[in-house]
Amino acid sequence: MTDLIVFSVGGNRYALRIENIQRIIQAIELRYIPNSHPFLDGIMSYENQVIKVMSFRKTIGLQSYASELDSLFTSLKTGHGAWVDALKHSINTGAKFTKTFNPHMCELGKWIDSFTAYDDRVSAVLNELIKFHKQLHIRGGYACEIYKDDKLEAQRILEVEISEIFTHTMGSLDTFIKELDLIANSLQKLLIYENGNKIFAIKIDIIEDIAHVNESEIMNDSKEEMNKFLEFDGILDLNGVLINVIKTVNLPK
Repeated sequence: MTDLIVFSVGGNRYALRIENIQRIIQAIELRYIPNSHPFLDGIMSYENQVIKVMSFRKTIGLQSYASELDSLFTSLKTGHGAWVDALKHSINTGAKFTKTFNPHMCELGKWIDSFTAYDDRVSAVLNELIKFHKQLHIRGGYACEIYKDDKLEAQRILEVEISEIFTHTMGSLDTFIKELDLIANSLQKLLIYENGNKIFAIKIDIIEDIAHVNESEIMNDSKEEMNKFLEFDGILDLNGVLINVIKTVNLPK
């Protein structure tokens, strides 16, 4: 039997042999290395030594997690701007509001429910975002509810309350955008990896599972290696999910 750490990066799943992994820790702020290889994110202290940190995302040709979060938050801001515009149109014209008043069902709400903060500063901003986002949906729903009986009050709620709550909601998202690296670190993990006499860290997105498999279950794959730093072992079908099994990770110089 072979034990594998299964993890995901950019929506794809990979596995490394557990025998090469010393520890799994939360990603932390790193020290920059001038003129370093583009696949390296920096250096960190680990058990009285300085080790390099390799970005798995960069190694497989993906944008950084911070850049992906930037695109996500920008999209969430645009989506809720459209939500408020639709609410304004509904209350000002009497047209049916077709978007959701459930704060858990919009794209921002779904992201909030899926996000876990491990940093106190991130948690504080997240709590503010949750509060204002919930208020936005509740007051928006109330304004639409009373529209037929009191159009002027519905418009007041829209122009005064909704406008202010929306500003606070977008402000919280802007704070997330300003702290992208901090948020990325609060989500990503570091695999402390040993290859021969070299110890370094590999930054990944999400730990999925620990799999116990037979070597025969890893199917040979004839595709070419992605690059010289990742030596692939084959493909594993784990409960219907295809996983790229990596035999060895080599540290860039």
